[in-house]
Amino acid sequence: MFVKTALEMNRGKLDQCRLKQMQLYETQSRNKQEIRPSSGEIYRFYCCGPTVYGPAHIGNFRTFVVQDTFRRVLELSGQPTCHVRNLTDVDDKTIRDSQAGGKTLGEFTQFWTLKFHQDCEALNLLPPHHEPSAVGHIPQQIALIEELMEKGHAYRSEDGSVYYRVSSFPQYGRLSHLDEREITTSSAAATAVSADEYEKDALADFALWKGRKPEDGDNYWDSPWGQGRPGWHLECSAMCREYLGDTFDLHSGGVDLIFPHHENEIAQSEAATGKPFALHWFHITHLLVDGHKMSKSLGNLYTLEQLKEKGHTAEEVRYVLISGLYRQPLNFTLQSLDDAGRAIQRLVKFEAALRQAAGEEVTGLDYESLKGLEDKGSFGGAFNALLDDLNTPDALGKMFSALKEVNPASLSPEDAARELKGFHLILEALGLKLPALPEQAEAPEEVKALAEERWKAKQEKNWAAADAARDALASLGWEVKDGREGYELCHKD
Repeated sequence: MFVKTALEMNRGKLDQCRLKQMQLYETQSRNKQEIRPSSGEIYRFYCCGPTVYGPAHIGNFRTFVVQDTFRRVLELSGQPTCHVRNLTDVDDKTIRDSQAGGKTLGEFTQFWTLKFHQDCEALNLLPPHHEPSAVGHIPQQIALIEELMEKGHAYRSEDGSVYYRVSSFPQYGRLSHLDEREITTSSAAATAVSADEYEKDALADFALWKGRKPEDGDNYWDSPWGQGRPGWHLECSAMCREYLGDTFDLHSGGVDLIFPHHENEIAQSEAATGKPFALHWFHITHLLVDGHKMSKSLGNLYTLEQLKEKGHTAEEVRYVLISGLYRQPLNFTLQSLDDAGRAIQRLVKFEAALRQAAGEEVTGLDYESLKGLEDKGSFGGAFNALLDDLNTPDALGKMFSALKEVNPASLSPEDAARELKGFHLILEALGLKLPALPEQAEAPEEVKALAEERWKAKQEKNWAAADAARDALASLGWEVKDGREGYELCHKD
């Protein structure tokens, strides 16, 4: 699947208005590094996607929303991207649950893939340029295993499974810094891969191909080693290589994937190609709910649909998910959703006031005017915060500081239009799609008369009469916002 975004259709313009270079923390080096494409003009990155056996929960979506924000900031800074996110549609869970539901594996995973896409759209995630599935790339996975076996990095067991020989790759553990934690490769890997209850030579070795078992049912494929299915770690390596090549710019996922999943990807990919795998590793930290780890037993494992049933919106969920720094745990609460709703309404009202002050219909982003916006206008600081290690909480803070400093009613149409472009740049970078401004109730004649009386008193500098009219309006549930040319009547919520 390849979908062009509005940003990509403006690539020519973006190349001419390149903004400051983004910096991002790198897991292995533990330092911030500049984000630059290693070859060509396109920045190529891979994100581990969902296992489609049920609805994704908000912990999953914290990772996907942060990755989406990363892509948005890159593209808005003038850097074209190629974004690959996979679907895991064959593993123990998908096989187990599809059989329990009396469905074929394809029918079962297609249903949950559709649900995932619907949630992504609601959360305003840009679709990846490629979204490969594990089942759709069995030949590529078999070919990768054959390479590893030819080079002595893999072996076949008696039951038809194939294992990666960890001892054949001396660099194993460098991403997760196993040596610094004084954990031997064999004991650490053994704990992490204990679910692979197949015959293997060493505890640390992990499955590349799982020989067919009775509980797999009809979910198997033919291979040179007999019928079976691919191992989970192998799937991502094969799809990375298919769409991004042997070496690419960045690999991302949740911190829980660093070991063993990403460690295993590095080992099998670099052993096969003899080349570096991902040049940058970008990991997102866990989401807590009410201060606790998410779990079904605690009843705090929320899906987007469950939160909507509680009266919250997808916009509020996205706002909360970007409100914390991606490298630190984020505590999600229902109160935080309420707070997000109020914050979004502030943004809605501010945008409406800016549009009115600009006196023109402004739609979308003006790409040719992006150059220098990070240094000009009131919202430049917010975009600079995003370029510095994707600091979303700092960006939100700077955006709301700008809201306090900018008085739309005091701006010329030209200045209001410029501020509106800067404001839209930040909204687009954060992926915040603002709802429509609620329709304002029509003021009764009595209220209109009081407002006119107050305005006239102000023009005549009769402050006592103006204050009395203001108090009378307040008692009726109305307030007045003054501008240069007149006033606006607003009903108090």
